Amino acid sequence: MSVILMLGAWSCAPNQPPLGVVRIDPENPPEAVEGPMPRFGPFAAPLDALVAACPLILSQPRATAGRQEDMNFETRWRVSTEYCAWLYYTPAEQFEMSMLVESTEPRPPGEQNERGCRMPAFVSDSRYPPRSLKHVYVLHNHPETPTNLSEKDINALVKVARLHGEFVETKAGRIPVGVVAFFSNTYAPSEASCGGFFEYSLGAKDVLKWTPDAQGKWRSRSVGTITWVGKTKFYFEPTSGSASP
Repeated sequence: MSVILMLGAWSCAPNQPPLGVVRIDPENPPEAVEGPMPRFGPFAAPLDALVAACPLILSQPRATAGRQEDMNFETRWRVSTEYCAWLYYTPAEQFEMSMLVESTEPRPPGEQNERGCRMPAFVSDSRYPPRSLKHVYVLHNHPETPTNLSEKDINALVKVARLHGEFVETKAGRIPVGVVAFFSNTYAPSEASCGGFFEYSLGAKDVLKWTPDAQGKWRSRSVGTITWVGKTKFYFEPTSGSASP
């Protein structure tokens, strides 16, 4: 499961997408996806924005497939959908989310056990001048419960850094660009379906798994390490059992 910056064509889906979700025209793929997401934010802190984005993305149609051992998992997996978006920082010093891009691209025969989401490389927000937005996080969901970040997710972050830089300057300080994968502990999509998310910030040693505790406070723990060899090559070592709750 992975998110990829826009490189190729898309296939069309027959039904109308939900509010805040867009599908890419395969004949004319755009350079940018529009923002902001309706009825979302803005937020002063990135963690608050990520916590709010989690249930919004996971409540979309077919965003969750459950665990492999769940009844009828294979059926849900075959029709599952990955959604992706940008979390970006505006000249108003707030964090906003772009519209969601729905993955409608058929998987090649050798990649039926994977899901992916290709999205435009930029955000367009009519309230602000072009190129004034700062791209902070690549967001997407993992339909299978729960699965760690993949090497393709980290590779997408390498492309983000090449396009947008390795850091974003905010009023609270410098933030490295990052990638986030949301997961649910249930296959029933709802506003309460957020189980947590995996996060990696460029240059960090650890991949983090964020989950809420019994009091609703969000806490993180390491579920893998990244060792960089140069600017684009890395080794990812997931922690044993890192996909468990």
